[in-house]
Amino acid sequence: MSDATPAQVREELSAWLDENWDPDLTVHDWWLRLAADGWSHPALPETAGGLGYGRDQMAAVSATLAERRVLGPPTGLGYMLAAPTVAIHGTQEQVDRLIPPIIDGSIAWCQLFSEPGAGSDLAGLQTRAVRDGDEWIVSGQKVWTSGGHIADKGMLLARTDADQPKHQGITYFAIDMDQPGIEVRPLREMTGEALFNEVFLDEARVSNDDVIGGLGDGWAVANTTLAVERASLGGGGRQPVAVAGGAKAGRLGNRVGDLLEKVPRGPDGSGGRGISTDVLVDLAKHRGVLDDPLVRQAMMRLHTLSEVNRWNMLRAKAGGGRTGGEGNLAKLAMSELVRQSREVGNLVNGADGMLASRVSSSGGVVQEMTLFSPAPSIYGGTDQVQRNIIGERVLGLPKEPGPDKGTPFKDLPQN
Repeated sequence: MSDATPAQVREELSAWLDENWDPDLTVHDWWLRLAADGWSHPALPETAGGLGYGRDQMAAVSATLAERRVLGPPTGLGYMLAAPTVAIHGTQEQVDRLIPPIIDGSIAWCQLFSEPGAGSDLAGLQTRAVRDGDEWIVSGQKVWTSGGHIADKGMLLARTDADQPKHQGITYFAIDMDQPGIEVRPLREMTGEALFNEVFLDEARVSNDDVIGGLGDGWAVANTTLAVERASLGGGGRQPVAVAGGAKAGRLGNRVGDLLEKVPRGPDGSGGRGISTDVLVDLAKHRGVLDDPLVRQAMMRLHTLSEVNRWNMLRAKAGGGRTGGEGNLAKLAMSELVRQSREVGNLVNGADGMLASRVSSSGGVVQEMTLFSPAPSIYGGTDQVQRNIIGERVLGLPKEPGPDKGTPFKDLPQN
């Protein structure tokens, strides 16, 4: 773990940017530069291509990249989830092979966890993997797979031993998505986008060298991935403009300066999705309702919730994260922030909030957030699941009765 202060991180990164930032580089060449010196994913240990930075140091990195208006590291589930998971549970050979193409943007990953009959009860997954020499043959179906259509590899959970109870006998694989046994079908959402996919695996193959964390240890590895995901979803702070990595996303050869001009920025300089208080204030001014006491009260309530969440995260950092529930609390707060953003946006915009970008005074951002708002309370673990985890693991409340505990998975009733 690095002992550099946030101020030192800012100074060092700023000096590095002075020497290395060039808007005429391609996106991929820029990401290669970031990765070569550890600035692409500084939170990773040095043995995995990072700098061993903690949360405060990472916040300084993100803020500096945003202030300098440069393109940030590649986004996506490979960067956010796969790289930290492999760094923790992978062998050094796997770290050396799998992480570099993630942090330099060469490839994209997806998460092959949820199934039609195994969402909140993820341990009930039925996708199976059968050993065949040095490989595993995988068959099953996954759903709600974000970015599956542009992914080169997938974080796959599959059942390798049905004689074990359902939380055991699960193995975590890094599977190649480009093979005859895998079919990806986009799922069109009510926003008009198709970010999610359903994935069919029909005797797809994965090498035994791509087992992450050991045979049958998939549930423990998956919990690491999910913990990282919840903390990331509930995060905050200023973020740089960022785009997805991987060749299928179609941006690796773009001039980085041109891309920065095309990607929309939020008021904090990021390319993130959502309605910030600043955007809502500007919209209220435009609509002539900023002096409405109900609007002002709703905006203040939203701002207060946002600040309380930020302070809670700072307190968690200062305390070293001893409770273990910070990510779950942040995830719940993020869901509520999105819901309140939706309510305030529609209060300000009125009927105009139903309109899309071509005809709306808000550029369609209120309509988009309204349609998108149910998602954060579902993906990454539902709000109810987060509350159960907090109750059981943080508050010490008794778990719900588990009559199937210890029963082999093959003997459980199936959907």
